[in-house]
Amino acid sequence: MIYEKSIQTLELPQVLEQLAEFAVSDAAKESCRALTPLPHINDMRRDMRETQDALSLMATRPAPGFSGLKDITEGVSRAERGGILHQAELLRVAAFLRTARDTKAWLNTDRRDDTETSIDHYFKAIGANKFLEERISSCILSEDEIADTASTELASIRRQMRAANARVRETLHRIISSPSYSKYLQENLITMRGDRYVVPVKVECRGSIPGLVHDVSASGQTVYVEPTSVVEANNELRLLAGKEQKEIERILAVLSDEVAQFSEGILDDYRLLTALDVIFARAKLALAMDAQPPTLTEDGAIVLRRARHPLLPRDTAVPINIRVGETFDTLVITGPNTGGKTVALKTIGLLTLMAMCGLHIPAGYDSHVSVYRRVFADIGDEQSISQSLSTFSSHMTNIVGILGELDERSLVLFDELGAGTDPVEGAALAIAIIEHLRKRGARIVATTHYAELKSYALTREGVENAACEFDLTTLRPTYRLLIGVPGKSNAFAISRRLGLSDEIVEAARASLKTESVRFEDVLNRLERERQAMEKEREEARELRKLAEEDRKKADAQLAAINREREKELAAAKEKAQDVIEEARAAANLVYEELDAMRRQATSDIFSQNLIEARAVIGRTLNEAGAQPAAEKRIANNRRDIRVGDTVELLSTGNRATVLDIRGKKLTLQAGILTINAKLPDVQLVEDDAANETKRAAEKTVKLASATMNATTDCDMRGLNADEALIVLERFLDASALANLQTVTVIHGKGTGVLRSTVQDALKKDKRVKSFRLGKYGEGESGVTVVELK
Repeated sequence: MIYEKSIQTLELPQVLEQLAEFAVSDAAKESCRALTPLPHINDMRRDMRETQDALSLMATRPAPGFSGLKDITEGVSRAERGGILHQAELLRVAAFLRTARDTKAWLNTDRRDDTETSIDHYFKAIGANKFLEERISSCILSEDEIADTASTELASIRRQMRAANARVRETLHRIISSPSYSKYLQENLITMRGDRYVVPVKVECRGSIPGLVHDVSASGQTVYVEPTSVVEANNELRLLAGKEQKEIERILAVLSDEVAQFSEGILDDYRLLTALDVIFARAKLALAMDAQPPTLTEDGAIVLRRARHPLLPRDTAVPINIRVGETFDTLVITGPNTGGKTVALKTIGLLTLMAMCGLHIPAGYDSHVSVYRRVFADIGDEQSISQSLSTFSSHMTNIVGILGELDERSLVLFDELGAGTDPVEGAALAIAIIEHLRKRGARIVATTHYAELKSYALTREGVENAACEFDLTTLRPTYRLLIGVPGKSNAFAISRRLGLSDEIVEAARASLKTESVRFEDVLNRLERERQAMEKEREEARELRKLAEEDRKKADAQLAAINREREKELAAAKEKAQDVIEEARAAANLVYEELDAMRRQATSDIFSQNLIEARAVIGRTLNEAGAQPAAEKRIANNRRDIRVGDTVELLSTGNRATVLDIRGKKLTLQAGILTINAKLPDVQLVEDDAANETKRAAEKTVKLASATMNATTDCDMRGLNADEALIVLERFLDASALANLQTVTVIHGKGTGVLRSTVQDALKKDKRVKSFRLGKYGEGESGVTVVELK
């Protein structure tokens, strides 16, 4: 009983009423209002996980509508018992089935994440009987109208009714249009009385139109006569209307029977949709409260960070940090009246109950809530004249009840423990009650004004002080909770602010005992020091925040610079590739022109020069394409370029020797090619690069020397395999043209690679009769002596 009373005291029903407002169906609203703390921690975690998953699904689209989720259980149960449902009940069943189908389809509508959630099984279990939904909707147009297409018999009856109705109206129209009858009529119109067509006749002329009188006007001046000529047609209409009603009842009975056949699936869907309505109501409440799922434990510890009372306006509620059950099992809160002690007490109790109900709580993600078997609260003044209860008696009655239901897994909240009686006795009683509860394993949070309880918390292990902060400058509470320091009531300061004279305040202060004054002075000094430290810490936090923002800006700028650099490098590489492609195209054009010239030339020497030029151009282009721009070691032009310097062409990366300078135009030697370039298009190369170019030039000279007058020896030292093959080919051509019988190829000893390349080529050459390594005095293995055919 005390536990249920504590739930009311902590205002859980008000939170559940807010939850019910977010539900759509009446059944879901009742389920929300009836929510109670769950018995097991796994049930609480399940409900919180379902709420969180509902929030995740709602992040990409609105929540399911549930607009057609009306209570259909009574009608479906009556159909199961053989009852006939009326049109409105059947329409509610059809609307429910449509809602079930829409809800089932909602799960995969605009869903961006295919990860299974804890509420997917609710959607997948929905039957969504589209057949019955469309069957009812096609037969019943509204609560008052059955469609002609509901059955062929109904369609036939209504065709006959329309025909009979047309005949009656045609006959009556002739009567009211006839000059002989119209003078007897009150009005020339056709109306109905008792489902029969009649005409309004003047009372004094009622015998002039033979027929049956069905009604008299309120004034008595008009009688409504059914002319004899339409009596039979009206009778036919009455008979057809009876047949229509019987057919409608038959149709409703058939539809009700079909509802009964699918009743089990319909009721299962109803329960599933009601459960989903409650889940999404919890999610909407969490969104409205900016609530988070706390970490649930069973260790008796509560840690609430940035917690707000859910019934206070979000824009005015001051978040608090409060904990109990970790290093201490009892928290004693002190401070001035209206300083927030009771709100802090209710916040810890209400948020604990909300978590035990599986609801998210308005606190930070890093909050922890322990699951208790009972949460007891003695808050507020319940004095009663009728029951002869004073303030003290009412509090003590609650405490006795709490002691009777208490166990080791209980959270107990006391507001103004020991108040309402002599302060000395009240403080002693409060300490004794707290000690008794601690021995029984309970966690306790109590508010008080008693200095004895502050001293008790300072000296007793496992008991901690907390204070509701009071701004000594403005003499107003800040509503922040400070754990670890005792609070002051600040009665003198508040009284002076409210207008009490200084004379009275000072007299009261003088009457305090020396120990009390000293204790209050210590608290004042501690409070001033704490506020100063708090201010410094806040300034340090702001500085750290600014430093962090500066670091983030610097990181962003560095990232932007890196992106820009990568972009420029990519553009440079692309441009270099374009230049290389253009050079290749130009080289191919040169090849075509040289081929044409060779076909016209008769000189073999020209042919050899063509082969040499092609090889040099191809090798130069390949080197330019393979050499990364980042690896180029180009020096700045620290001096003017002179004849004989080695330069690098910026467009291709090829190196050349300066032959002549005329203004800003240069004549360059690149291998065996002589080219022209502008001064801005070249870069002076460092010494090591110049040496490399010089070596390349020496190779080119050796290549070119092979095209000179034929000699009996060819020095290939320093050439690579490809270059050596070209020189060997020209050397053998020149030797054959000069009719030389024996020649010597100088390849050097080295690693033997060049020697093997030369001898492999000689084996395949048809101009070679034989070859051998040199003998002593000829160069031994460093030369190959070739005998030509």
